Amino acid sequence: MEQTLKVTNVLSDPTRYNIYQYIIKEHQEVNVVEIAKKFDIHPNVARLHLSKLEDINMVKSYSKKTGKGGRPSRMYRLSDEVIELNFPHRDYKLLSSIALESFVELGEPGKVALYRTGKKYGMKVMEHYSKSPVIEELTTEQKIHILEDAGTMLGMYPKFQYDPENNSIRFRINNCPFKEIATNNHSMVCNMHNAFLKGMFEVLFTNVDLVEEENMFQGCENCIYVAKLSIV
Repeated sequence: MEQTLKVTNVLSDPTRYNIYQYIIKEHQEVNVVEIAKKFDIHPNVARLHLSKLEDINMVKSYSKKTGKGGRPSRMYRLSDEVIELNFPHRDYKLLSSIALESFVELGEPGKVALYRTGKKYGMKVMEHYSKSPVIEELTTEQKIHILEDAGTMLGMYPKFQYDPENNSIRFRINNCPFKEIATNNHSMVCNMHNAFLKGMFEVLFTNVDLVEEENMFQGCENCIYVAKLSIV
């Protein structure tokens, strides 16, 4: 039972589940670069997903010389101890798309409601951190660590850089958790995500001015933001 719970927890991530299904269907060894290209994710994100699968013995890794010199490549293949599980199909992407289209059809009031809800849930994600009785005593670096931890948990895999001189935080998002539903309405989804991030920041800081510098839906490799803030 304990192992089954570990498996269901790891495979609850849609991308990770699809990577595992891909390895099953291909029935061959894969590497980080191949998975990153196949699922349009950053290589570091692909490596993390493969490591999670290896942690519960669903895949195993080994070094393999490429014949081109240099360091051996890390390859992954199905483990001999794979646990087979059947999951009922639940199309959350379809549900999300229907909900988004509903907001779109409401026009401007729908957009306002979507952004307000996005900010609300950004703050909700941070609730268990805000319960700390000494949150006001945390340093900016400690607060950034909290944001990075929460962002990683949400699958954004962010990287933060604090600029004390300008009292601002520049951060990069390597993986968009809303990418699958943002194809047709990426502007609206990105604005909602912006509100979501602002909600996260405002649990720890006040008067946050969040500025988007780069957007992966506009041809950039990552989404990059600058948060100009006042410390609580």
